[in-house]
Amino acid sequence: MKVYDAAIAPNPRRVRWVMAEKGVADIEVVPVSIPEGEHKRPDYLAKAGLPNLPMLEMDDGTTITESIAICRYLESRYPEPNLFGRDPKETAVIEMWTRRAEMLVATPFMLGVRLSHPGFAALERPAPEVAAWNQQNALAALNVLDRRLGEGEWLAADRLTIADIVAFIGIDFARIVRLRPPEELTHVTRWAAAMRERPAAKA
Repeated sequence: MKVYDAAIAPNPRRVRWVMAEKGVADIEVVPVSIPEGEHKRPDYLAKAGLPNLPMLEMDDGTTITESIAICRYLESRYPEPNLFGRDPKETAVIEMWTRRAEMLVATPFMLGVRLSHPGFAALERPAPEVAAWNQQNALAALNVLDRRLGEGEWLAADRLTIADIVAFIGIDFARIVRLRPPEELTHVTRWAAAMRERPAAKA
């Protein structure tokens, strides 16, 4: 198998993080340059169908894009440590918090970076007002995470799960435009510090 990866992008980082947590070392990682447009080349599009990263290519030629879909596949192939749920109830709670992390925090922060940072201008037309609106919404949504993290160490279970990975990578990506969680969100601050200490954070 191969994972097509872009070091600068947050969605591929989710897959790298999951691989690191699970100690996956038997999947080839193929770097793809977004600035050079390699994800839009005919040979890549012929496999992926869309200019999306990351992409998992299986030995039989099947390809999967969308980071969470890839992470779910990795969970089925490498079940420990469990990141998606051990029983129906836990799986549903983790799914709920993963969706919240994605929609309320990760996606707005990612748009807030992509549409405002000059380094992305060659890839996407800047939209400062849209970027600012997304950044404000993401910062406000951190209050939801802070309340939840006041109830326990992690977002969705008694251990790290995919919900924590999705939320943290979105938040961490926003540091590119010098956005950080407000200090008064003490639970988010504590959790983010713990996430940065994990070896997978370097992936």
